[in-house]
Amino acid sequence: MSHKVFQMPFSQIYSLLLQKALKKGRNQEEVDTVIQWLTGYHQEQIHAMLETSIDYEHFFLQAPCLNEKRFLIKGSICGVKLETIEDPMMQNIRYLDKLIDELAKGKNLDKILRK
Repeated sequence: MSHKVFQMPFSQIYSLLLQKALKKGRNQEEVDTVIQWLTGYHQEQIHAMLETSIDYEHFFLQAPCLNEKRFLIKGSICGVKLETIEDPMMQNIRYLDKLIDELAKGKNLDKILRK
């Protein structure tokens, strides 16, 4: 099943994630750090993709190295438990949502990155 969010431009999603964090006093570097941890992209790669038309699905499909520790991310996002999401793509998308939520709630970056 294909979800609407899969076809959304990565640049649009990034902007929404960034806004969420900035509103709570966090910064772009922290957002980028979280994205890097989850996907394996370097900051320069993330920012280069903002200038392209890559969609959110392909942003994840082309990720250099999805972090093995992403399965340690627990909890709910939009009322859905992360561990019950069957579609691996949607699960990865929701992992990033959860990480940005934790960032926006003031959680320490080391804890967010499961160190």
